[in-house]
Amino acid sequence: MPPDELPPLARALGRIPSGLFIVTTVVDGRPAGFLASFVMQASLTPPIVSVAVGRDRPILADLRRAGAFAVSVLDVESRRAMSAFTRRLGDGETPFDRLALVRTPAGLPALAESLAWFECLIVGEQAAGDGVLVLGEVVAGALLREGEPHVHLRKNGLSY
Repeated sequence: MPPDELPPLARALGRIPSGLFIVTTVVDGRPAGFLASFVMQASLTPPIVSVAVGRDRPILADLRRAGAFAVSVLDVESRRAMSAFTRRLGDGETPFDRLALVRTPAGLPALAESLAWFECLIVGEQAAGDGVLVLGEVVAGALLREGEPHVHLRKNGLSY
């Protein structure tokens, strides 16, 4: 639907800015992850972030089983990393195949070309509409280089 035909509420919600992030964990010794835009800091002391995950996405079970996740903060320079998570993959291919990774202190994968990363231990979750807010206490992190995070605006705040 063209943006000018969207309902006013959808257009208004689409103006809420968000960042772009790759959220990762480890499943059976292999990296797993997804492109996320609903990530935000929820507490200062201790530092806690929330990550919204679709209720029916398989990665939600992976996060629960692992009990921890890493968040890689994307900027304009690290957009190539984002495309690895949005393009169609071939048989046996993963988004991580062509990406350089760094490991967090707990061994979680983070993107080497990201602006920054942080490692979180899951401390709770909350159902939220069609998703689940996974709450993670930040236990480690690093700024990999100076820069500004990528800011994303949706045209439609009611769907992707």
